[in-house]
Amino acid sequence: MPANSNIMWSSGRSEAALMAQFPAPIEIRPMKSAKRLRLRFDEASGSLRLTCPARMSRRAALAWALDQRDWIEAQLSRASPAEPFDAGAIIPLDGQDVRIVWDRAAPRTPEIRAGELRVGGPEAGIERRLELFLKRRALERMSDDVAEYAAAAEVAPSGVSVGDAGSRWGSCSSAGRIRLSWRLIFAPPEVRRYVVAHEVAHLRHLDHGAHFKALEAKLYGPGLAEAKAMLRRIGPRLRRIGRRR
Repeated sequence: MPANSNIMWSSGRSEAALMAQFPAPIEIRPMKSAKRLRLRFDEASGSLRLTCPARMSRRAALAWALDQRDWIEAQLSRASPAEPFDAGAIIPLDGQDVRIVWDRAAPRTPEIRAGELRVGGPEAGIERRLELFLKRRALERMSDDVAEYAAAAEVAPSGVSVGDAGSRWGSCSSAGRIRLSWRLIFAPPEVRRYVVAHEVAHLRHLDHGAHFKALEAKLYGPGLAEAKAMLRRIGPRLRRIGRRR
């Protein structure tokens, strides 16, 4: 759970001196809508995110966050390690575990065969080649998913792309452009398709009102709640895969 408080603290220490005392990088996010201080740990990046009221002193906000050191240390101790694309590593692909196999003499373009994700070429370039391969695979899979759901909803997206937003699995712009996290390629298909159905529903309804929820449920079908719960459960790991820290 994030740490939060209504209390306004003050401090005479400089902002840089305060930030240097944290055991992890910290980002301050002043928000007009914020009525209290809120501290969150982003496990994927290993950083802290401090939200505070827009008018509040950044030093005061940092001083308050420092008082949450016990909570911060607890989050850091529970954080799981990153899972880089190293030879021999096992990662999920479409929800099924595969082992990364490197063979210098094999083709540089990765391929999936008999439970293995095989890649050739210089070992130094494994991570880059695998990430490009997985991004292309994610775009292909999710473009097909978008087309299927869009046809069912009788809508037409203006474009589909993949990215790696830190805190969002997908987005839909008012212009009809859908952007999805390529990391969903690691998730079981039912989880990936839930996110796609969610964003396609936004092509008709940009809010999260009753009409949106009804369309989302109609598009996805049975198991919507289970898919949402699974994404919450496995999401932190999906964000760690392919990272070194």
